[in-house]
Amino acid sequence: MDDIKVLLVDDHEMVRIGLAAVLGTEEGIEVVGEASNGADGIRLAQEYKPDVVLMDLVMEGMDGIESTRRLLQICPECKVIVLTSFLDDEKMYPVIEAGAFSYLLKTSRATEIAQAIRAAAKGQPIIESQVASKMMNRFRQPKPSQLPHEELTEREMEVLRLVASGKSNQDVADELYIGIKTVKFHVTNILAKLGVEDRTQAAIYAYRHGLVE
Repeated sequence: MDDIKVLLVDDHEMVRIGLAAVLGTEEGIEVVGEASNGADGIRLAQEYKPDVVLMDLVMEGMDGIESTRRLLQICPECKVIVLTSFLDDEKMYPVIEAGAFSYLLKTSRATEIAQAIRAAAKGQPIIESQVASKMMNRFRQPKPSQLPHEELTEREMEVLRLVASGKSNQDVADELYIGIKTVKFHVTNILAKLGVEDRTQAAIYAYRHGLVE
């Protein structure tokens, strides 16, 4: 089986030297190139076609987020493993959305980095435990509650706007080409969803929330 070809992209030379030395002792892993910035990383990816790229996030010029996005456009089969010191939301989530396959912190042990490389080559993503916990906490946060009118269907919104403009049930039926019973059904649903008692209160709600001019 061929060695897993790895490209290192990090603006700190000592980090690259350390990674190259550690990974050089790992069987089945070959460091094929090193880049100190995102632009050079993309160029070397085109040249060496690595299986895995270890990508730093914060670099001068093109950061790891944009580098990941562009690199995967030219080398879609490549697996990008983010290796960074940062856990803040404005960096972590954008790079995952850009296509990063795994996310590790630079505090990870050498064996953990090698394990992530081997897993990535097999198509198995690995997320460092602190990162996974942060992601889970984000998704556990309660979603903002909806306003009552956001529960209305498109047709109900049409009926509400016409009612708020002073149209009768028959006027609404004529304008929307629907039966008057259907209009009454929609009005009943609208009042219930908005939590109001009558058409006048529904109209006031519509004007207060900018649903009609």
